[in-house]
Amino acid sequence: MEHCPKKLLDQVRDAIRLKHYSIRTEESYVTWIKRYILFHNKRHPNEMASAEIEEFLTHLAVDQKVAASTQNQALSALLFLYRDVLKTPLDLPIHAMRAKKPKRLPTVLTKEETLTVIERLSGTQRLMAKLLYGGGLRLMECVRLRVKDLDFAQRQIIVRDGKGMEDRVTMLPESLISPLQEHLSHVKRIHAQDVAQKVGPVY
Repeated sequence: MEHCPKKLLDQVRDAIRLKHYSIRTEESYVTWIKRYILFHNKRHPNEMASAEIEEFLTHLAVDQKVAASTQNQALSALLFLYRDVLKTPLDLPIHAMRAKKPKRLPTVLTKEETLTVIERLSGTQRLMAKLLYGGGLRLMECVRLRVKDLDFAQRQIIVRDGKGMEDRVTMLPESLISPLQEHLSHVKRIHAQDVAQKVGPVY
């Protein structure tokens, strides 16, 4: 029995997962590729090339007035589509109207301002914010943390599959050891209660 060829967006997802990109990157790339195809009246990307990419990127800058970073994200998605999925070479560079970068300095909170923000949080969100700040974690690195990634004895956090798909070790601030242990104990109790409720009384 012959298998039907996979749809294009499924091929894109497979290629992204093969490279172990994050789920956010996958969602972003799939969205941009969809928008590119719809912009060109559902033409298959195999029928298009650099000229159509330039037209789409110019539309984003001129008509949609997207930020430069957003336009670059769309370009990255389309280059990935042609290079890694369709295996089709493109005429580079892409000469599209570039979105303007904002002419302003980045806003960086002082230590005091950061601590003020953290103190206004509560519960798990506050604990996560302290890990982000005290351990130098990225947001998704913090979200993906597991119990075995916390080394209380060595005061270390093992970050697995971080940026560039590399593991690294960062410090676990001493001030967070007790709150983390309390949080884990609380989660363990809730889990035990859930299991007991599902199993029911034992006679």
